[in-house]
Amino acid sequence: MKYVIFVVFFLVLTTVPIYAQSSEGSNVEKSTTYKLEIIEHVYSISYSVNAEILAMAIDPESRSLLIGLENAQDSIFVIDLKHELINAQNNDFVVLVDGKESDYQITPDSDSSTFTFFIPEFTEEVEIIGTHVIPEFPVGIILIFAVMISSIVIFAKVKIPFFK
Repeated sequence: MKYVIFVVFFLVLTTVPIYAQSSEGSNVEKSTTYKLEIIEHVYSISYSVNAEILAMAIDPESRSLLIGLENAQDSIFVIDLKHELINAQNNDFVVLVDGKESDYQITPDSDSSTFTFFIPEFTEEVEIIGTHVIPEFPVGIILIFAVMISSIVIFAKVKIPFFK
């Protein structure tokens, strides 16, 4: 009798966790990584949301990260972004969910910031706006263009004897 109780107890303990961990038909948020490639550099962006990520892209003009979503359910969106990818002075970002400003929490550390915010069902686009994004037009290239244009103007006005 003790043996039967032990076997039943053992079966209950070993099978209940299997059924409890099954995720079929559940709306559990999964943590995953998106690979964003920008100018021969790949950024691994960790996120967790109850939606499918269609695409992520940097918009240098608006200094933002655009995220396209599909099949979004009411959920909390958690995303970890490197400071070199997107940054803002004083961590003063703007998060837009389908074009409407959304409240968010930010947890910065030495090389990245973790954003946490709510997305409602059927959300299609999230935009995180900062003050600096990759790629920005480098200041060095602007200086090189300025020197080249100045040189051309100077040489065009000065008559050089060997260019007759």
